[in-house]
Amino acid sequence: MSVNWVLQCYIRNMFGPPSPLIENYLREAGFWHVATIGRGCKLDPKLISVLIERWRPETHTFHLSCGECTVTLEDVHLQLGLLVDGYAITGSASSTDWGALSYELLGAILDNINGGRIEMGWLRDAFPEPDNNSTELERIRYAQAYILHMIGGYLMPNLSRNLVHLRWLLKLIDLKATSELNQRSEAQFQWASYEDPAIRVVILDEFLQNPNVLHIKVPLVNYATLEMHQSDKVLQQFGFRQPIFVAPEVFNDEHKVDLRQ
Repeated sequence: MSVNWVLQCYIRNMFGPPSPLIENYLREAGFWHVATIGRGCKLDPKLISVLIERWRPETHTFHLSCGECTVTLEDVHLQLGLLVDGYAITGSASSTDWGALSYELLGAILDNINGGRIEMGWLRDAFPEPDNNSTELERIRYAQAYILHMIGGYLMPNLSRNLVHLRWLLKLIDLKATSELNQRSEAQFQWASYEDPAIRVVILDEFLQNPNVLHIKVPLVNYATLEMHQSDKVLQQFGFRQPIFVAPEVFNDEHKVDLRQ
């Protein structure tokens, strides 16, 4: 095209670091590490635009000067500390009374709930940071509000920019239960960057206990998208011979399902 387009990216940073009083709840939910590194994130729209231009949807890989590579579950697990195994987070997210659900999960009701989506600004105002005199229930609700803010702010933001869906709390966690391109050559590119001692030293030991993150083939499920994580499409990235790709699995029936279903 004659016009050079630059994507307009969006991120909503957290309003403060996680309180030590909710550390146990965030750890139980698997969000403690990402909560400690997710503040003050900055985006480079031009760099992201260049990466998008080099992305091939047919193979789900980036075509770079050093070869083909992609983001793996190992990247997600070791950089964010998020769980990559276990049961898939999916299911029906419909509710006849989102206000009642909001009260059940958070102990408060927003005046205007748009199809289950609530304003993140309301989360900040309705749930002040707990102090030493706060009850366990107050800390749990603050932790839930904090997780919702992370999901809607920078883990899975959407075009609304200020809304996050209650379905994440409905399907993801139950804290009550837990409480009782730069141009590099192939020789210069770090295909196994986590083997670098300087990088390895900042990765918590607990993230290195699951060997399956290197080769697991699982469905990646979001409420809006279902795709397979085809780990065998990036064998060259890990020093193996790359065979001709087989046809990807087709999820046409699932792709017809939208958030209203």
